[in-house]
Amino acid sequence: MTDEAPAAPKAQTPPPPPVTGEPVTMPAAAAAPPSAAPPGPAGPGTTAAARGSRTAGPGPTATTAAGGSRTAGTGVAVITQPSDLRTAAGPDGMASPIAAERLGNAAELGVEASAASSRSLIGRADGAPVRVVAFGGGHGLSVTLRALRGIQQERSLDITAVVTVADDGGSSGRLRATRDILPPGDLRQALAALADETAMAELFQHRFAGVDDIAGHPVGNLVLCALMELAQDPVSALDRAAAMLRCHGRVLPMSRQSLHIEADLSEGGEVVTVRGQHEVAISTKTIDRVRLTPAAPEACAEAVRATLRADWLLFGPGSWFTSVIPHLLVPALADAIRESAAKRLVTLNLAADSETAGLTLPEHLAALRRYLPGLQVDVVLADGKAVGDPEPVHRAAESLGARLVLAPVAVVDGSPQHDPQALAAALEPLIRKELENREVTTEWR
Repeated sequence: MTDEAPAAPKAQTPPPPPVTGEPVTMPAAAAAPPSAAPPGPAGPGTTAAARGSRTAGPGPTATTAAGGSRTAGTGVAVITQPSDLRTAAGPDGMASPIAAERLGNAAELGVEASAASSRSLIGRADGAPVRVVAFGGGHGLSVTLRALRGIQQERSLDITAVVTVADDGGSSGRLRATRDILPPGDLRQALAALADETAMAELFQHRFAGVDDIAGHPVGNLVLCALMELAQDPVSALDRAAAMLRCHGRVLPMSRQSLHIEADLSEGGEVVTVRGQHEVAISTKTIDRVRLTPAAPEACAEAVRATLRADWLLFGPGSWFTSVIPHLLVPALADAIRESAAKRLVTLNLAADSETAGLTLPEHLAALRRYLPGLQVDVVLADGKAVGDPEPVHRAAESLGARLVLAPVAVVDGSPQHDPQALAAALEPLIRKELENREVTTEWR
């Protein structure tokens, strides 16, 4: 499963100044939510005004590293800082504290930077941890979880990963073909990303070599298979595995049912139906529609509850049709996503994969609304180099009620992969700013 997707084509208008460091913010237009979006009940202790207000204020003026200011187009703020101030990962593979300079002029984002690192406490007004739910699967979700771990201080973030359960390739496909279990591969990767017990996490990720029956299976897949059989419940099994790994967060399946993905693909006027996540992911034809089988599966109750109680819901990066959108096809989970009082953030991919070849970044955003009518988003986060001309993505973000934020979130070697440390540096001020804004209008739950 790939982690990235395509960059939008560049327009003929002159591009904005290059992004060399911190976020560029393009605010959402102050428009009422579409009529397709049901209002949904206000969360406990949340005012109706807070539920209805989903637009951002005017964008800040750009500030350079030297303290000067400039404007990079209407509604665009560029905060320029050196992009090479990330510290090396620690021995556990997790992002070590990020230098305060990496956050740039955080005051321009309406946040207060820590003098030491981006791992300073992000707390709710009631003193409870900020509840963050990340949706996805595979490498994309793993990167998001590592980024969240990079900004997590003790009890500052309450992280929940909600994982797709339709994988039928590789080890997961072999195991689910012979045993009645959820595919363990994406669940294993999420657990490893949140693990504090690094030796055990390394063991979980070890894949057996050779050509015998055990070859190709990661140890963690077999352990999860055993725990699911022992517990007779996948959520209990995942909680046990999380305890073994001393995970800083919880991993949940989007459904307790083992699901499949089907897609209608078109090429040259011909439409064919392909079944199986692996086959959909490797297809080079245009995906017209994806669906789950069985249709309308029952959502994991714990995932629905976490979504409704969340402060932030995060989507992407990852394979758009096989890792991100499937969550919107589980009715009760989709309703919770739409009705939650949480802020919603979408992280766009950096390059194309097989299933999204030819799909522009604005079309990625349009697909979310197509599969979940009425979806409102607060922030769309993208890498400036991957976006090219930001205006089409800005308009697509506005259509969802979101503001576009551009930040350097790719690895420095130029490959189309998100850097967990850079992603953490981009997420931290956004989470902090939105929470501070909400304190004015929202009674904390």
